[in-house]
Amino acid sequence: MRIQRHTSRLSFRHPRRRRMGCVSFTFMIGVLVGLGVISWTWLERRLNLTSDANQAASTLNVSDYMRAAREAFALGDLDAVVRAAREALSLNPVAPDAIMMATRALVYRSYTDYDRAVDRQSALQIARDAARAAPDDADIQAAYAFALNAAGQPVEAARIAERILDDKPDHTLARTTVSLAYGSVGSFEIALRESILAVQNNDPDMTIDALRALALAHSDRGSYAEAGRAVEAALRLNDHLPVLYFEQALFNLQLGNTDAATVAYFQVLAIDPDNVKARLRLCEVSSLLREHSAAISYCDQVTTLAPAWSEGWYRLGREYFLAGNFEAAQENLHRCSSLQIMQNVPVSERRFECWYLQGQAAEIRGDCEALVQTYNEYREMVVTAQIEGSWTYPPEGPPCRGVGSP
Repeated sequence: MRIQRHTSRLSFRHPRRRRMGCVSFTFMIGVLVGLGVISWTWLERRLNLTSDANQAASTLNVSDYMRAAREAFALGDLDAVVRAAREALSLNPVAPDAIMMATRALVYRSYTDYDRAVDRQSALQIARDAARAAPDDADIQAAYAFALNAAGQPVEAARIAERILDDKPDHTLARTTVSLAYGSVGSFEIALRESILAVQNNDPDMTIDALRALALAHSDRGSYAEAGRAVEAALRLNDHLPVLYFEQALFNLQLGNTDAATVAYFQVLAIDPDNVKARLRLCEVSSLLREHSAAISYCDQVTTLAPAWSEGWYRLGREYFLAGNFEAAQENLHRCSSLQIMQNVPVSERRFECWYLQGQAAEIRGDCEALVQTYNEYREMVVTAQIEGSWTYPPEGPPCRGVGSP
Protein backbone atom coordinates (compact mmCIF):
# COMPACT_ATOMS: atom_id res chain seq x y z
CA MET A 1 0.00 0.00 0.00
CA ARG A 2 1.33 3.46 -0.95
CA ILE A 3 0.97 6.21 1.59
CA GLN A 4 -0.48 9.34 -0.02
CA ARG A 5 1.11 11.97 2.08
CA HIS A 6 -0.67 14.79 0.36
CA THR A 7 -3.85 13.56 1.96
CA SER A 8 -2.35 12.62 5.27
CA ARG A 9 -3.07 14.85 8.18
CA LEU A 10 0.51 14.34 9.31
CA SER A 11 1.92 16.03 6.25
CA PHE A 12 3.52 19.45 6.61
CA ARG A 13 4.02 19.71 2.84
CA HIS A 14 1.90 21.52 0.37
CA PRO A 15 -0.34 19.29 -1.66
CA ARG A 16 1.31 17.99 -4.80
CA ARG A 17 -0.18 15.86 -7.50
CA ARG A 18 1.55 12.73 -8.67
CA ARG A 19 0.94 11.58 -12.19
CA MET A 20 0.94 8.02 -13.48
CA GLY A 21 1.90 8.08 -17.03
CA CYS A 22 0.37 6.04 -19.81
CA VAL A 23 3.51 3.97 -20.17
CA SER A 24 3.35 2.69 -16.58
CA PHE A 25 -0.30 1.75 -16.89
CA THR A 26 0.27 -0.15 -20.15
CA PHE A 27 3.24 -1.91 -18.68
CA MET A 28 1.21 -3.14 -15.72
CA ILE A 29 -1.57 -4.43 -17.95
CA GLY A 30 0.98 -6.28 -20.08
CA VAL A 31 2.56 -7.85 -17.04
CA LEU A 32 -0.80 -9.07 -15.78
CA VAL A 33 -1.76 -10.51 -19.16
CA GLY A 34 1.62 -12.19 -19.50
CA LEU A 35 1.37 -13.73 -16.08
CA GLY A 36 -2.10 -15.02 -16.94
CA VAL A 37 -0.90 -16.63 -20.15
CA ILE A 38 2.09 -18.20 -18.45
CA SER A 39 -0.07 -19.49 -15.60
CA TRP A 40 -2.66 -20.97 -17.97
CA THR A 41 0.02 -22.65 -20.08
CA TRP A 42 1.65 -24.13 -16.99
CA LEU A 43 -1.68 -25.39 -15.68
CA GLU A 44 -2.58 -26.91 -19.04
CA ARG A 45 0.75 -28.71 -19.27
CA ARG A 46 0.37 -29.88 -15.69
CA LEU A 47 -3.09 -31.30 -16.38
CA ASN A 48 -1.87 -33.02 -19.56
CA LEU A 49 1.08 -34.53 -17.73
CA THR A 50 -1.20 -35.75 -14.94
CA SER A 51 -3.63 -37.25 -17.46
CA ASP A 52 -0.81 -39.01 -19.32
CA ALA A 53 0.60 -40.30 -16.04
CA ASN A 54 -2.80 -41.61 -14.94
CA GLN A 55 -3.33 -43.29 -18.32
CA ALA A 56 0.09 -44.92 -18.11
CA ALA A 57 -0.62 -46.04 -14.55
CA SER A 58 -3.97 -47.54 -15.60
CA THR A 59 -2.31 -49.47 -18.44
CA LEU A 60 0.37 -50.71 -16.09
CA ASN A 61 -2.20 -51.79 -13.52
CA VAL A 62 -4.20 -53.77 -16.08
CA SER A 63 -1.00 -55.54 -17.11
CA ASP A 64 -0.11 -56.22 -13.50
CA TYR A 65 -3.53 -57.66 -12.72
CA MET A 66 -3.46 -59.86 -15.81
CA ARG A 67 0.00 -61.13 -14.92
CA ALA A 68 -1.33 -62.01 -11.46
CA ALA A 69 -4.37 -63.70 -13.01
CA ARG A 70 -2.21 -65.89 -15.26
CA GLU A 71 0.04 -66.87 -12.37
CA ALA A 72 -3.00 -67.75 -10.25
CA PHE A 73 -4.49 -69.82 -13.09
CA ALA A 74 -1.26 -71.80 -13.34
CA LEU A 75 -1.61 -72.57 -9.62
CA GLY A 76 -5.27 -73.50 -9.93
CA ASP A 77 -6.35 -70.63 -7.66
CA LEU A 78 -9.48 -69.71 -9.59
CA ASP A 79 -10.71 -67.40 -6.82
CA ALA A 80 -7.57 -65.29 -7.22
CA VAL A 81 -7.93 -65.40 -11.01
CA VAL A 82 -11.46 -64.01 -10.81
CA ARG A 83 -10.42 -61.29 -8.36
CA ALA A 84 -7.48 -60.16 -10.49
CA ALA A 85 -9.51 -60.21 -13.71
CA ARG A 86 -12.29 -58.17 -12.10
CA GLU A 87 -9.74 -55.60 -10.93
CA ALA A 88 -8.41 -55.34 -14.47
CA LEU A 89 -11.96 -54.89 -15.79
CA SER A 90 -12.61 -52.13 -13.27
CA LEU A 91 -9.87 -50.18 -15.05
CA ASN A 92 -10.81 -51.26 -18.57
CA PRO A 93 -14.24 -52.92 -18.92
CA VAL A 94 -13.43 -54.19 -22.43
CA ALA A 95 -9.92 -55.55 -21.89
CA PRO A 96 -10.05 -58.71 -24.04
CA ASP A 97 -7.54 -60.71 -22.00
CA ALA A 98 -9.39 -59.93 -18.77
CA ILE A 99 -12.75 -60.89 -20.28
CA MET A 100 -11.44 -64.23 -21.53
CA MET A 101 -9.64 -64.98 -18.28
CA ALA A 102 -12.61 -64.08 -16.08
CA THR A 103 -15.04 -66.06 -18.23
CA ARG A 104 -12.90 -69.19 -18.36
CA ALA A 105 -12.08 -69.09 -14.65
CA LEU A 106 -15.72 -68.64 -13.64
CA VAL A 107 -16.89 -71.47 -15.91
CA TYR A 108 -14.22 -73.85 -14.62
CA ARG A 109 -14.90 -72.83 -11.03
CA SER A 110 -18.59 -73.58 -11.56
CA TYR A 111 -17.73 -77.27 -12.01
CA THR A 112 -15.43 -77.38 -8.97
CA ASP A 113 -18.03 -77.84 -6.25
CA TYR A 114 -21.72 -78.45 -5.72
CA ASP A 115 -22.73 -74.83 -5.06
CA ARG A 116 -20.85 -73.01 -7.83
CA ALA A 117 -23.39 -73.19 -10.67
CA VAL A 118 -24.08 -69.47 -10.20
CA ASP A 119 -20.57 -68.80 -11.57
CA ARG A 120 -21.76 -69.74 -15.04
CA GLN A 121 -24.34 -66.96 -14.91
CA SER A 122 -21.70 -64.53 -13.63
CA ALA A 123 -19.45 -65.46 -16.54
CA LEU A 124 -22.30 -64.92 -18.97
CA GLN A 125 -23.10 -61.50 -17.52
CA ILE A 126 -19.50 -60.30 -17.71
CA ALA A 127 -19.04 -61.56 -21.25
CA ARG A 128 -22.41 -60.27 -22.46
CA ASP A 129 -21.77 -56.74 -21.18
CA ALA A 130 -18.36 -56.67 -22.83
CA ALA A 131 -19.70 -58.13 -26.08
CA ARG A 132 -22.30 -55.38 -26.32
CA ALA A 133 -19.65 -52.72 -25.71
CA ALA A 134 -17.15 -54.25 -28.18
CA PRO A 135 -19.15 -56.06 -30.89
CA ASP A 136 -16.17 -56.26 -33.27
CA ASP A 137 -13.61 -57.72 -30.86
CA ALA A 138 -13.09 -61.38 -31.73
CA ASP A 139 -11.63 -62.35 -28.35
CA ILE A 140 -14.51 -60.82 -26.41
CA GLN A 141 -17.10 -62.36 -28.73
CA ALA A 142 -15.42 -65.76 -28.34
CA ALA A 143 -15.53 -65.43 -24.56
CA TYR A 144 -19.23 -64.56 -24.84
CA ALA A 145 -19.86 -67.66 -26.96
CA PHE A 146 -17.95 -69.81 -24.48
CA ALA A 147 -20.06 -68.46 -21.61
CA LEU A 148 -23.29 -68.95 -23.58
CA ASN A 149 -22.53 -72.62 -24.13
CA ALA A 150 -21.68 -73.15 -20.46
CA ALA A 151 -24.99 -71.48 -19.54
CA GLY A 152 -26.94 -73.97 -21.65
CA GLN A 153 -27.34 -71.98 -24.89
CA PRO A 154 -25.26 -74.00 -27.38
CA VAL A 155 -27.07 -72.92 -30.54
CA GLU A 156 -26.41 -69.22 -30.03
CA ALA A 157 -22.89 -70.02 -28.84
CA ALA A 158 -22.11 -71.94 -32.04
CA ARG A 159 -23.54 -69.18 -34.21
CA ILE A 160 -21.29 -66.52 -32.66
CA ALA A 161 -18.20 -68.74 -32.60
CA GLU A 162 -18.60 -69.82 -36.22
CA ARG A 163 -18.93 -66.18 -37.29
CA ILE A 164 -15.58 -65.50 -35.61
CA LEU A 165 -13.99 -68.46 -37.38
CA ASP A 166 -15.12 -67.11 -40.75
CA ASP A 167 -12.64 -64.26 -40.27
CA LYS A 168 -10.15 -65.93 -37.92
CA PRO A 169 -10.06 -69.70 -38.54
CA ASP A 170 -7.19 -70.13 -36.06
CA HIS A 171 -9.05 -68.63 -33.10
CA THR A 172 -8.67 -71.42 -30.53
CA LEU A 173 -11.33 -70.36 -28.02
CA ALA A 174 -13.90 -69.93 -30.79
CA ARG A 175 -13.01 -73.34 -32.26
CA THR A 176 -13.16 -74.92 -28.79
CA THR A 177 -16.59 -73.39 -28.21
CA VAL A 178 -17.87 -74.76 -31.51
CA SER A 179 -16.75 -78.23 -30.41
CA LEU A 180 -18.42 -77.94 -27.02
CA ALA A 181 -21.61 -76.53 -28.53
CA TYR A 182 -21.99 -79.31 -31.11
CA GLY A 183 -21.29 -81.90 -28.43
CA SER A 184 -24.07 -80.38 -26.30
CA VAL A 185 -26.64 -80.98 -29.06
CA GLY A 186 -25.48 -84.50 -29.88
CA SER A 187 -23.37 -83.84 -32.99
CA PHE A 188 -20.44 -85.77 -31.60
CA GLU A 189 -18.52 -86.27 -34.87
CA ILE A 190 -18.46 -82.54 -35.57
CA ALA A 191 -17.49 -81.88 -31.97
CA LEU A 192 -14.54 -84.26 -32.29
CA ARG A 193 -13.39 -82.73 -35.57
CA GLU A 194 -13.52 -79.18 -34.19
CA SER A 195 -11.72 -80.11 -30.98
CA ILE A 196 -8.88 -81.74 -32.95
CA LEU A 197 -8.50 -78.56 -35.00
CA ALA A 198 -8.47 -76.49 -31.81
CA VAL A 199 -5.67 -78.62 -30.33
CA GLN A 200 -3.67 -78.38 -33.56
CA ASN A 201 -3.59 -74.57 -33.22
CA ASN A 202 -1.03 -75.02 -30.40
CA ASP A 203 -2.22 -71.85 -28.69
CA PRO A 204 -0.20 -71.76 -25.45
CA ASP A 205 -2.94 -69.87 -23.60
CA MET A 206 -5.83 -72.06 -24.76
CA THR A 207 -4.41 -75.56 -25.23
CA ILE A 208 -5.87 -76.75 -21.93
CA ASP A 209 -9.33 -75.64 -23.07
CA ALA A 210 -8.89 -77.37 -26.42
CA LEU A 211 -7.68 -80.61 -24.82
CA ARG A 212 -10.60 -80.59 -22.41
CA ALA A 213 -13.00 -80.19 -25.35
CA LEU A 214 -11.21 -83.08 -27.10
CA ALA A 215 -11.62 -85.26 -24.00
CA LEU A 216 -15.33 -84.50 -23.78
CA ALA A 217 -15.79 -85.20 -27.49
CA HIS A 218 -14.12 -88.61 -27.14
CA SER A 219 -16.22 -89.34 -24.05
CA ASP A 220 -19.45 -88.47 -25.86
CA ARG A 221 -18.52 -91.03 -28.50
CA GLY A 222 -17.81 -93.67 -25.88
CA SER A 223 -14.04 -93.58 -26.40
CA TYR A 224 -13.21 -93.27 -22.72
CA ALA A 225 -9.58 -94.36 -23.05
CA GLU A 226 -8.98 -91.62 -25.64
CA ALA A 227 -10.82 -89.17 -23.41
CA GLY A 228 -8.56 -90.13 -20.53
CA ARG A 229 -5.44 -89.56 -22.60
CA ALA A 230 -6.65 -86.12 -23.66
CA VAL A 231 -7.38 -85.01 -20.11
CA GLU A 232 -4.03 -86.40 -18.95
CA ALA A 233 -2.36 -84.21 -21.57
CA ALA A 234 -4.26 -81.23 -20.16
CA LEU A 235 -3.14 -82.15 -16.64
CA ARG A 236 0.48 -82.19 -17.77
CA LEU A 237 0.03 -78.54 -18.67
CA ASN A 238 -1.77 -77.64 -15.45
CA ASP A 239 -2.23 -80.18 -12.66
CA HIS A 240 -3.96 -77.77 -10.29
CA LEU A 241 -7.43 -77.52 -11.87
CA PRO A 242 -10.07 -79.62 -10.04
CA VAL A 243 -12.37 -79.72 -13.06
CA LEU A 244 -9.82 -81.82 -14.95
CA TYR A 245 -9.57 -84.34 -12.11
CA PHE A 246 -13.35 -84.67 -11.89
CA GLU A 247 -13.48 -85.46 -15.60
CA GLN A 248 -10.52 -87.83 -15.34
CA ALA A 249 -12.33 -89.68 -12.56
CA LEU A 250 -15.51 -89.92 -14.64
CA PHE A 251 -13.67 -91.39 -17.62
CA ASN A 252 -11.95 -93.94 -15.38
CA LEU A 253 -15.26 -94.96 -13.84
CA GLN A 254 -16.62 -95.55 -17.33
CA LEU A 255 -13.66 -97.87 -17.88
CA GLY A 256 -14.30 -99.62 -14.55
CA ASN A 257 -11.09 -98.30 -13.02
CA THR A 258 -12.39 -97.29 -9.60
CA ASP A 259 -8.90 -97.08 -8.14
CA ALA A 260 -7.82 -94.43 -10.63
CA ALA A 261 -11.10 -92.57 -10.09
CA THR A 262 -10.52 -92.60 -6.33
CA VAL A 263 -7.01 -91.22 -6.80
CA ALA A 264 -8.41 -88.41 -8.96
CA TYR A 265 -10.93 -87.44 -6.28
CA PHE A 266 -8.17 -87.41 -3.65
CA GLN A 267 -6.22 -85.10 -5.94
CA VAL A 268 -9.14 -82.69 -5.76
CA LEU A 269 -9.09 -82.88 -1.96
CA ALA A 270 -5.36 -82.22 -1.99
CA ILE A 271 -6.05 -78.99 -3.88
CA ASP A 272 -9.24 -78.09 -2.00
CA PRO A 273 -9.45 -79.90 1.38
CA ASP A 274 -13.03 -78.73 2.01
CA ASN A 275 -14.38 -79.79 -1.36
CA VAL A 276 -17.86 -81.27 -0.88
CA LYS A 277 -18.38 -82.59 -4.39
CA ALA A 278 -15.26 -84.79 -4.22
CA ARG A 279 -16.47 -86.32 -0.95
CA LEU A 280 -19.86 -87.09 -2.46
CA ARG A 281 -18.17 -88.79 -5.41
CA LEU A 282 -16.02 -90.85 -3.02
CA CYS A 283 -19.21 -91.86 -1.24
CA GLU A 284 -20.67 -93.00 -4.56
CA VAL A 285 -17.53 -94.93 -5.51
CA SER A 286 -17.46 -96.65 -2.11
CA SER A 287 -21.13 -97.55 -2.49
CA LEU A 288 -20.42 -98.97 -5.94
CA LEU A 289 -17.77 -101.19 -4.34
CA ARG A 290 -20.26 -102.09 -1.56
CA GLU A 291 -17.99 -100.54 1.00
CA HIS A 292 -20.90 -99.12 2.96
CA SER A 293 -18.94 -98.06 6.03
CA ALA A 294 -16.60 -95.94 3.93
CA ALA A 295 -19.54 -94.60 1.92
CA ILE A 296 -21.37 -93.60 5.08
CA SER A 297 -18.25 -91.88 6.39
CA TYR A 298 -17.80 -89.82 3.22
CA CYS A 299 -21.49 -88.91 2.97
CA ASP A 300 -21.57 -87.97 6.64
CA GLN A 301 -18.73 -85.52 5.90
CA VAL A 302 -20.81 -84.13 3.05
CA THR A 303 -23.78 -83.40 5.32
CA THR A 304 -21.48 -81.83 7.90
CA LEU A 305 -19.87 -79.48 5.36
CA ALA A 306 -23.07 -78.80 3.41
CA PRO A 307 -26.08 -79.34 5.72
CA ALA A 308 -28.44 -77.47 3.39
CA TRP A 309 -27.67 -79.68 0.37
CA SER A 310 -30.41 -82.28 0.05
CA GLU A 311 -28.32 -84.56 -2.20
CA GLY A 312 -25.92 -85.26 0.65
CA TRP A 313 -28.76 -86.39 2.93
CA TYR A 314 -30.17 -88.56 0.14
CA ARG A 315 -26.86 -90.33 -0.41
CA LEU A 316 -26.33 -90.81 3.32
CA GLY A 317 -29.86 -92.14 3.82
CA ARG A 318 -29.48 -94.46 0.84
CA GLU A 319 -26.25 -95.91 2.25
CA TYR A 320 -27.88 -96.56 5.59
CA PHE A 321 -30.76 -98.25 3.76
CA LEU A 322 -28.36 -100.49 1.81
CA ALA A 323 -26.50 -101.26 5.03
CA GLY A 324 -29.76 -102.36 6.71
CA ASN A 325 -29.94 -99.49 9.22
CA PHE A 326 -33.52 -98.50 8.38
CA GLU A 327 -34.01 -96.14 11.29
CA ALA A 328 -31.02 -94.00 10.26
CA ALA A 329 -32.09 -94.31 6.62
CA GLN A 330 -35.56 -93.02 7.40
CA GLU A 331 -34.20 -90.12 9.45
CA ASN A 332 -31.72 -88.94 6.83
CA LEU A 333 -34.10 -89.40 3.92
CA HIS A 334 -36.66 -87.33 5.83
CA ARG A 335 -34.06 -84.54 6.01
CA CYS A 336 -33.68 -84.86 2.24
CA SER A 337 -37.40 -84.55 1.50
CA SER A 338 -37.96 -81.77 4.06
CA LEU A 339 -35.12 -79.65 2.67
CA GLN A 340 -36.50 -79.86 -0.84
CA ILE A 341 -39.90 -78.70 0.35
CA MET A 342 -38.43 -75.90 2.49
CA GLN A 343 -36.23 -74.69 -0.37
CA ASN A 344 -39.18 -74.68 -2.79
CA VAL A 345 -37.44 -77.00 -5.23
CA PRO A 346 -39.76 -77.42 -8.23
CA VAL A 347 -41.61 -80.72 -7.97
CA SER A 348 -40.29 -81.93 -11.32
CA GLU A 349 -36.71 -81.43 -10.06
CA ARG A 350 -37.08 -83.12 -6.68
CA ARG A 351 -35.25 -86.30 -5.78
CA PHE A 352 -38.12 -88.80 -5.83
CA GLU A 353 -36.09 -91.47 -4.01
CA CYS A 354 -36.06 -89.38 -0.84
CA TRP A 355 -39.77 -90.08 -0.46
CA TYR A 356 -39.81 -93.61 -1.84
CA LEU A 357 -36.91 -95.06 0.17
CA GLN A 358 -38.08 -93.18 3.24
CA GLY A 359 -41.47 -94.83 2.90
CA GLN A 360 -39.89 -98.25 2.39
CA ALA A 361 -37.79 -97.80 5.52
CA ALA A 362 -40.88 -96.74 7.48
CA GLU A 363 -42.82 -99.76 6.20
CA ILE A 364 -40.01 -102.14 7.14
CA ARG A 365 -39.88 -100.64 10.61
CA GLY A 366 -43.65 -100.68 10.99
CA ASP A 367 -43.79 -96.91 11.41
CA CYS A 368 -47.27 -96.51 9.95
CA GLU A 369 -47.70 -92.86 10.89
CA ALA A 370 -44.53 -91.83 9.04
CA LEU A 371 -45.41 -94.05 6.10
CA VAL A 372 -48.84 -92.44 5.76
CA GLN A 373 -47.42 -88.93 5.91
CA THR A 374 -44.65 -89.68 3.40
CA TYR A 375 -46.97 -91.40 0.94
CA ASN A 376 -49.52 -88.58 1.10
CA GLU A 377 -46.77 -86.03 0.39
CA TYR A 378 -45.81 -88.08 -2.63
CA ARG A 379 -49.39 -88.23 -3.91
CA GLU A 380 -49.73 -84.46 -3.58
CA MET A 381 -46.63 -84.01 -5.71
CA VAL A 382 -47.92 -86.38 -8.39
CA VAL A 383 -51.04 -84.25 -8.75
CA THR A 384 -49.08 -81.08 -9.53
CA ALA A 385 -46.24 -82.35 -11.74
CA GLN A 386 -44.80 -85.29 -13.60
CA ILE A 387 -42.33 -87.15 -11.37
CA GLU A 388 -39.66 -89.53 -12.57
CA GLY A 389 -40.41 -92.88 -10.96
CA SER A 390 -43.62 -94.14 -9.45
CA TRP A 391 -44.76 -95.33 -6.06
CA THR A 392 -48.11 -97.08 -6.06
CA TYR A 393 -49.89 -99.21 -3.48
CA PRO A 394 -52.96 -101.39 -4.08
CA PRO A 395 -56.37 -99.68 -3.98
CA GLU A 396 -56.61 -100.25 -0.23
CA GLY A 397 -53.42 -98.24 0.19
CA PRO A 398 -50.21 -99.10 2.03
CA PRO A 399 -50.34 -101.65 4.87
CA CYS A 400 -51.45 -98.99 7.38
CA ARG A 401 -54.88 -97.71 8.21
CA GLY A 402 -55.79 -94.21 7.06
CA VAL A 403 -54.37 -94.11 3.54
CA GLY A 404 -56.63 -94.36 0.58
CA SER A 405 -55.84 -95.37 -2.95
CA PRO A 406 -53.66 -93.02 -5.03
